[in-house]
Amino acid sequence: MSNENPSWVDSLPVAITVCDINGNVIAMNTKSRKTFEKWGGEAIIGNSLMPCHSEKSQHKIMEMMLEGKMNAYTIEKNGIKKLIYQCPWFKDGIQAGLVELSLEIPLEMPHFVRK
Repeated sequence: MSNENPSWVDSLPVAITVCDINGNVIAMNTKSRKTFEKWGGEAIIGNSLMPCHSEKSQHKIMEMMLEGKMNAYTIEKNGIKKLIYQCPWFKDGIQAGLVELSLEIPLEMPHFVRK
């Protein structure tokens, strides 16, 4: 994703990070590279995503890889609330890795139940 992204992917205000089944980062859009500047930004591509995560998070990532599960949660850091959505991606019907979407959301956000 670093140099091959369609322009709309790099213009999104959403961090998109993709890793392969071994946990190596294979793609990052512009927002993702900026989000992970502390760990090297674009230089992360081709390397393991594990050093960017706590031991607890590493365990969760390994569990997601083994079980093909998704993981979604919200976090707040420095007054910014984010929705984190992580899920497996597939190639030819076989799990090929994980995708993480990280997007900033309002601190207070309406919730609607629709019928």
